[in-house]
Amino acid sequence: MSTLEQIEAAILTLPSDEFQRLRQWFFDVDYQRWDEQLEQDVANGKLEALAEEAIAEFQAGRCREI
Repeated sequence: MSTLEQIEAAILTLPSDEFQRLRQWFFDVDYQRWDEQLEQDVANGKLEALAEEAIAEFQAGRCREI
Protein backbone atom coordinates (compact mmCIF):
# COMPACT_ATOMS: atom_id res chain seq x y z
CA MET A 1 0.00 0.00 0.00
CA SER A 2 1.39 3.41 -1.00
CA THR A 3 1.65 6.34 1.37
CA LEU A 4 -1.18 8.06 -0.45
CA GLU A 5 -3.39 5.00 -0.09
CA GLN A 6 -2.58 4.88 3.62
CA ILE A 7 -3.48 8.55 4.01
CA GLU A 8 -6.73 8.05 2.11
CA ALA A 9 -7.65 5.07 4.30
CA ALA A 10 -6.86 7.04 7.46
CA ILE A 11 -8.98 9.97 6.30
CA LEU A 12 -11.95 7.68 5.78
CA THR A 13 -11.79 6.66 9.44
CA LEU A 14 -11.73 10.20 10.86
CA PRO A 15 -14.62 11.33 13.01
CA SER A 16 -16.64 14.15 11.47
CA ASP A 17 -15.08 16.93 13.58
CA GLU A 18 -11.53 15.83 12.78
CA PHE A 19 -12.40 15.47 9.11
CA GLN A 20 -13.68 19.08 9.13
CA ARG A 21 -10.42 20.25 10.74
CA LEU A 22 -8.38 18.33 8.15
CA ARG A 23 -10.49 19.73 5.35
CA GLN A 24 -9.99 23.30 6.56
CA TRP A 25 -6.24 22.72 6.98
CA PHE A 26 -6.02 21.29 3.46
CA PHE A 27 -7.88 24.27 1.98
CA ASP A 28 -5.61 26.68 3.88
CA VAL A 29 -2.47 24.94 2.58
CA ASP A 30 -3.86 24.82 -0.95
CA TYR A 31 -4.72 28.54 -0.93
CA GLN A 32 -1.28 29.38 0.50
CA ARG A 33 0.46 27.44 -2.27
CA TRP A 34 -1.77 29.08 -4.89
CA ASP A 35 -0.93 32.52 -3.49
CA GLU A 36 2.78 31.73 -3.51
CA GLN A 37 2.59 30.55 -7.13
CA LEU A 38 0.67 33.66 -8.15
CA GLU A 39 3.20 35.91 -6.44
CA GLN A 40 6.02 34.07 -8.20
CA ASP A 41 4.29 34.39 -11.57
CA VAL A 42 3.79 38.13 -11.00
CA ALA A 43 7.44 38.55 -9.98
CA ASN A 44 8.53 36.69 -13.12
CA GLY A 45 6.35 38.90 -15.33
CA LYS A 46 4.14 36.04 -16.48
CA LEU A 47 0.97 38.11 -16.02
CA GLU A 48 2.29 41.29 -17.58
CA ALA A 49 0.73 40.65 -21.01
CA LEU A 50 -2.66 39.99 -19.43
CA ALA A 51 -2.45 43.18 -17.38
CA GLU A 52 -1.48 45.23 -20.44
CA GLU A 53 -4.36 43.74 -22.42
CA ALA A 54 -6.86 44.50 -19.65
CA ILE A 55 -5.63 48.09 -19.31
CA ALA A 56 -5.85 48.61 -23.09
CA GLU A 57 -9.40 47.23 -23.15
CA PHE A 58 -10.38 49.52 -20.28
CA GLN A 59 -8.79 52.60 -21.87
CA ALA A 60 -10.56 51.80 -25.16
CA GLY A 61 -13.90 51.75 -23.32
CA ARG A 62 -14.47 48.07 -23.93
CA CYS A 63 -15.45 47.15 -20.42
CA ARG A 64 -18.58 46.79 -18.38
CA GLU A 65 -19.39 47.04 -14.74
CA ILE A 66 -19.86 43.74 -12.97
